[in-house]
Amino acid sequence: MSPRRNRPRGTAPLRAARDEPGGRYGLEHTEEWRGEEWVVRQIAGTAAAKHYRCPGCDQEIPPGVPHVVAWERYGPVDDRRHWHRACWRARDRRTARVRRSRSAPRY
Repeated sequence: MSPRRNRPRGTAPLRAARDEPGGRYGLEHTEEWRGEEWVVRQIAGTAAAKHYRCPGCDQEIPPGVPHVVAWERYGPVDDRRHWHRACWRARDRRTARVRRSRSAPRY
């Protein structure tokens, strides 16, 4: 008698989800922000393969971390920006402020 398998056999459902439109990279939707339409796409951690810099917190998004890609609806696609999900949700509460190191003077 062979031992019982505790993991599912095959990867057909994963392949099917990846081949669907928006299956691997997520579905796009449009949001209104600052009077303009933005295309927003959720990126799964398995699809994130490069390092990106989040414009909301100015921190790095390492590979394998789920995040959001957003760009203006009628702007060039080259203007895509990769955001942390929390930073994208808090984009209205964030202000443009000067980033300083901890040891920098406060004046």
